[in-house]
Amino acid sequence: MKDNFYAAILSGGSGERFWPLSTPDHPKQFLSVFGGKSLLRQSVERLKGLLPVENILVVTGKALAKATYKELPEIPRKNIILEPCRRDTAAAVATACTEVEKRGGENAVAAILTADHLMKKEKSFRRILALAVDAAAKSDDIVTMGVKPTYPATGFGYIKVGKPCGKVFRAERFVEKPDEPTAKKYLKSGKYVWNAGMFVWKVSTMKAALAKFAPQLVGITPADYESLPKISFDYAVMEKADNVLVTSGDFGWDDVGTWAAADRHLKTDGRKNAIRGGVTLLDCGNTVAVAEGARIAALGVKDIVIVTTKDSVLVASKDRVQDLKKLLATIG
Repeated sequence: MKDNFYAAILSGGSGERFWPLSTPDHPKQFLSVFGGKSLLRQSVERLKGLLPVENILVVTGKALAKATYKELPEIPRKNIILEPCRRDTAAAVATACTEVEKRGGENAVAAILTADHLMKKEKSFRRILALAVDAAAKSDDIVTMGVKPTYPATGFGYIKVGKPCGKVFRAERFVEKPDEPTAKKYLKSGKYVWNAGMFVWKVSTMKAALAKFAPQLVGITPADYESLPKISFDYAVMEKADNVLVTSGDFGWDDVGTWAAADRHLKTDGRKNAIRGGVTLLDCGNTVAVAEGARIAALGVKDIVIVTTKDSVLVASKDRVQDLKKLLATIG
């Protein structure tokens, strides 16, 4: 792996879609429901062997500082960049660019990685990340890490893959979350990959992209956040840039965006029920039941999500869990 390589893990999400387990003080990236360790811990451990811990940065909210220090004691405190307020991913990426340049100069290569996604095939992830780093170091392109789709997902964005450029490919266009018929067409065509929201670039490449598409973000630090707009990195840069390369591979990626994803990662029974903790189900089907507080006993229900903590209970139709934010907005 390139010596002048850094990884910046974005860990500022609120994780509202996993309420009641996730809260503003303990969001999704700190949950250990999937994989036995917190998603944030997994995001650091899968980098083992690729770069020294001194080259790992974590960008997170100021309110999550203590939780992050506790979860990642091996990461130097100076490497944990605290955002004073939420300004979405464009500000976080630009801040990481500023910090990497301070440490490695304009030729340094940085990977922007996620703190709240699962990647079950860690060896494949490391191989594909190394491929992306090599491509970014040898070009003036931004490299995004695409995931070979395994089913017609409607909850992920897609990237159309173009001509090969060495061991990676030219990205033709970014596509928002499609409906099911469109997703099936994408899967059948073999020309689309899932957009995993992870990017690799040289500092000089990213500074040029920011200067062209979002000049207000060039050279920013957390001290500049109050005056910045809320905007995603995809919208600010990636959907506009024409110098984007994409990898294509399978590393067991899933953004586990809602409780509906739990049945892909938790223990399941013969009736497609995903369960964790003290749970008893009788004549139930396609149900997610996670007991982190009170015991769950359910009879004759299907297609629902039940989650308990010590002070809250969630019961939701499985096809409505993507609207959990709307429910939380009504809770006083």
